Amino acid sequence: MDALIPAGWRALGPVTDIPDGGSAGFPPPAGGFVGLLAVRQGETVHVYVNSCPHIGVPLDWMPGRFLSADGRHIICATHGAEFTVATGECISGPCRGDFLEPVTIQIKDGVVYVPEDAGL
Repeated sequence: MDALIPAGWRALGPVTDIPDGGSAGFPPPAGGFVGLLAVRQGETVHVYVNSCPHIGVPLDWMPGRFLSADGRHIICATHGAEFTVATGECISGPCRGDFLEPVTIQIKDGVVYVPEDAGL
């Protein structure tokens, strides 16, 4: 890992591995229970824990697929709940008003880093 990244961080991978206007899923770290999801909108990347706040199920309807057809919302495959990309707020569905758990990121030299314990 890059020496300038503080101890306690891990690389998810290059920003370019997340399609612009699309999403990607990341498995949990060793010993983890839930993975992460990332959505890229141009230079902005949003990362959340891949767990619906309603009952804790993974959100993706296919591996790495989290977005509505128009790419505007994150969708829970189990209940159809819709979440805003920018804040993770549920705007429709059984968990309306709840939020996805955000993950702090750093982008260094085109690589997305998250805390080591993200997804545990």
